[in-house]
Amino acid sequence: MNNNGNMPFTNQPNMQVPPQGQVPPYGQIPPQRPIPPQGQVPPYGQMPLQGQVPPHGQMPPQRPMPPQGQVTQFGPMPPQAYVQPIFKPESVQTQNLKKNYGTLGLGSLLYACFYAFCMYRNGSGITYPFFLLGSLWFYCFCMKKLEVSLKKDSIFYMGSILLLGISTFLTADLRIIAMNKTGVLVLIISFLLHQFYQDKNWSFGRYTGYVITAVFGSLGEIHRPFSDMAVYRKGRGKKGGGTFLYVVIGASFSIPLLFIVWLLLMSADRIFSEMTESFFRALNIVNIYGVLFTITWMFFATYCIMAYLSKHTFSEEYKKRPQTEAVIAITVTLPLTLLYLVFSGVQIIVLFLRQIDLTTYTYAEYAREGFFQLLAVCIINLILVLVGQAYFKENKLLKMILTIMSLCTYIMIASSALRMILYIKHYYLTFLRIFVLWSLVVLFILLTGVIIHIYQQKFPLFKYSMVVVTLCYLILSFAHPDYWIAKCNAANMGSSVSSFFDSNAYRDYYYMTTLSADAAPALAEVLREEGFSMDDEPMQMFITYLQEEEGSRDGGRNSGYSGFSSYERYGGWYDDAESWGYYYMEKIYRQYHAMGIRSFNLSKYIAYQALK
Repeated sequence: MNNNGNMPFTNQPNMQVPPQGQVPPYGQIPPQRPIPPQGQVPPYGQMPLQGQVPPHGQMPPQRPMPPQGQVTQFGPMPPQAYVQPIFKPESVQTQNLKKNYGTLGLGSLLYACFYAFCMYRNGSGITYPFFLLGSLWFYCFCMKKLEVSLKKDSIFYMGSILLLGISTFLTADLRIIAMNKTGVLVLIISFLLHQFYQDKNWSFGRYTGYVITAVFGSLGEIHRPFSDMAVYRKGRGKKGGGTFLYVVIGASFSIPLLFIVWLLLMSADRIFSEMTESFFRALNIVNIYGVLFTITWMFFATYCIMAYLSKHTFSEEYKKRPQTEAVIAITVTLPLTLLYLVFSGVQIIVLFLRQIDLTTYTYAEYAREGFFQLLAVCIINLILVLVGQAYFKENKLLKMILTIMSLCTYIMIASSALRMILYIKHYYLTFLRIFVLWSLVVLFILLTGVIIHIYQQKFPLFKYSMVVVTLCYLILSFAHPDYWIAKCNAANMGSSVSSFFDSNAYRDYYYMTTLSADAAPALAEVLREEGFSMDDEPMQMFITYLQEEEGSRDGGRNSGYSGFSSYERYGGWYDDAESWGYYYMEKIYRQYHAMGIRSFNLSKYIAYQALK
């Protein structure tokens, strides 16, 4: 022992370290290097203390590991146990997908080609409802191969999808078309989830989350077309397994050879060269790349969503989520509910009963303030009621508070609707104002389902909401809002204004020019009364200019009309009473003559015939 109470570093004959590079006899445990006292530097080549840095440029040696089961100076070394990794077995649908890759992979490719034919640069043509019909047939075909039975109540999803496709073909309103396609996407994902899973135990939030997860989760299956093809070829063995590879190898040689020979033939004959140039000029290389990209994107999107749903990632069991104490929700909602009670009382007294005299401004001016804010508060209340009912423990006081909050929301919905109606009486109709009224009606019906769900936990709130929103939107979509906007506003353009409106005659001509072709049947008579016609000289100048523009590549004669601007042709701007009709007719004429066989749209056709 030294003065510090430590063993000397050197005088330990039984713990001598063998010379560097020398291996101890077989079966013997290599000796442990002694640990020098704190602060003492070990000889060169031995393990330094923790925290002690070896000389510059030298690597400290590693302490040897004793065999398993041997006793070390720190105790016995436990044997290392091997843990077998647990792999989730593949679902029956995934196995069937790989087994039927030859059919489903080729089917996905053909479906992608069908999508490109129907939808490439064609948002609302006659091919859209046929594309949706073909899509439903393709999904049913795939599910049959995957051994997924078609459920009877799926007819609602399929019928709604087809109705939205027909609505898209019947309208030219880009806002309605965009919402139609969004609705089709949501309905298709919901339809596939309903088919692949037993979803009767899913809550509103869970179903909504699964719809979103299915869209983004399928991106993680981007490799599946390749991996499933490898499994499929391996399973087939030598029976035609190398045919595809041979085709790829042959194409890799034939395409460059064809390109070289084609160039040689072009340089050998001028007529053949001119024919080739005309062919590629008419073919439009941009469209070729666009079609190829569309086919590739749709192939991967279709196959990957099937692959993701076949994995059965989502749980079908009812999960009772851990719920928080209701006191928190009561603390949050009680002050808001008291505030809503006071606000609702003000709305009843001032807006509905008109018991208070407003000396600073009129009721119409008072009502025109705040309908968008009230709409936002109604949506917030709907979310609060859903969260309070789903994530907090059942409590009678909380149920009563949520019910009162819902009743106050009814009053706010009515107040917002009345304010919007008074606003319309002064400023006439627009698409946004009609959409706000429609949204308030939908909120009113949804809130009724939420109140039922508060007292009946098993009430299928998501399916109720899906049906309500789908049916209400189908009414809006087939109603053609632009037609009613034009009919109402145009009827009040003249000297006689309807008694419903409390303002002067309608004069927003610019907004009338922004309406879609859906409004043409309502505007046709007004345009004739205002003196606008397709046979007028300004429109004939535009038609001649358009024909010259189309025939300029063929060397057509120029009449001089192409040098006129729209203002010079029509004698005014979009918002002028003497010229707005020409701008609207020009838009309808362009849309009609831009239609082809694929892009034929019934609304555009009816609009042109009505104005013609």
